[in-house]
Amino acid sequence: MTAAADTADAVVVGAGPNGLVAANILADRGWDVVVLEATPNPGGSVQTAELTRPGFRSDLCSAFYPLGIASPVLNALDLQRYGLRWRHAPDVLAHILPDDRCALLSRDIGRTAESLDTFAPGDGDAWRRCYSEWQRVRDDLLHAVTGPFPPAKAAARLVRRLGAADMLRLARMVTLPARRFGTENFRGLGAQALVAGCALHTDLGPDSAASGVFGWLLAMLGQDVGFPAPEGGAGSLTKALVARLIDRGGRVYCSRPVSEVLIARNRAVGVRDVHGELVRARRAVLADVPAPTLYRDLVGEERLPARFVGDLERFQWDDATVKIDWALSGPVPWRAQEARTAGVIHFDADVDGLADFATDLACGRMPERPFVLFGQMTTTDPTRSPAGTESAWAYTHVPHGTTDRDSVRKQADRVQALIEQHAPGFGGLVLDRVVSGPDDLRRHNPS
Repeated sequence: MTAAADTADAVVVGAGPNGLVAANILADRGWDVVVLEATPNPGGSVQTAELTRPGFRSDLCSAFYPLGIASPVLNALDLQRYGLRWRHAPDVLAHILPDDRCALLSRDIGRTAESLDTFAPGDGDAWRRCYSEWQRVRDDLLHAVTGPFPPAKAAARLVRRLGAADMLRLARMVTLPARRFGTENFRGLGAQALVAGCALHTDLGPDSAASGVFGWLLAMLGQDVGFPAPEGGAGSLTKALVARLIDRGGRVYCSRPVSEVLIARNRAVGVRDVHGELVRARRAVLADVPAPTLYRDLVGEERLPARFVGDLERFQWDDATVKIDWALSGPVPWRAQEARTAGVIHFDADVDGLADFATDLACGRMPERPFVLFGQMTTTDPTRSPAGTESAWAYTHVPHGTTDRDSVRKQADRVQALIEQHAPGFGGLVLDRVVSGPDDLRRHNPS
């Protein structure tokens, strides 16, 4: 497609997953929808490519989707009709401690409980109790997380379901740091590290307010639905969203960066792209871009209330990321046997180590002992690389503003050295390695 229609009911700026889901929902309601994407391909953070060598498929950014498979919004789109297939590793998550003890999260709750009991007898039963509480609030909580904001209807259902006393207990839990949540519910390091490590997926350290509920949410999702990956790569999810939208008359145009949101009588009425072409919107303009990009660059501060412009000054970007992709000649030889069957591995920190890592980042220091999230993609989805091999990745955070290649390379080397400690012989399996720093990731996905 090389040219957009001049007018549509809705114009969506950005073909990332949120923009594509919104476009599909509007198309389901009979709206004529046009999506304009700045980069050559749709998907934003949800794309796949052969980064390392032919036959080894790597996800450019996101890879596992527990909230995706559980989302009532995404499930309502029935993307299986458009080719989406979810694949699961034999086990969900392994958290490897510095001494190579390992806490395992499996969709088989008996396996999870057995693993946690090796750290402290009784923690398996405590995990079952946490999971029972999750099942009690699951549906309403997922509607609250994935539905319109503010989630008033879902919150009202939760109050009716729980009653005042249990709702207050839930409200307290929402504020807890992951460390406190862990020590209140478990005696052993295994379960405590699982929850705190899951909180780091949301970039919240174990002593940050509300990190406990995010760690609990992801851990319980892992217990419930696993950490699945789309068969063939994350890009399969994007392909399904695009195909579904086109099937309903929607249009997606790539390499069409939007330069301006058109305003008339204090209402968004369309957009102009960098080529000067206009697309007018009869009913709505939606933007799947960062807030500063939308309001400063596309709308313009001169059109905004002074107080709102002041709020934008307080917008805080997250820490940056270094990602490494590997083509491996065989499976990773983890010392911790449980990690060999997991799709996702955390290492190598207990809760105190996670706190040290988060403190380094908060102080703008490059962590000398990084906390690492590792993905075994062929273990999860055998289509990702040739039989007997492994397509793998790891990422860790670095201070915001890190751009120099030398710092990026050194941190990637630290990550690989840590892997070698926990999986001796890893280096000998490496066929190819690609290191992506913050600038590289921004080129893949400017948002």
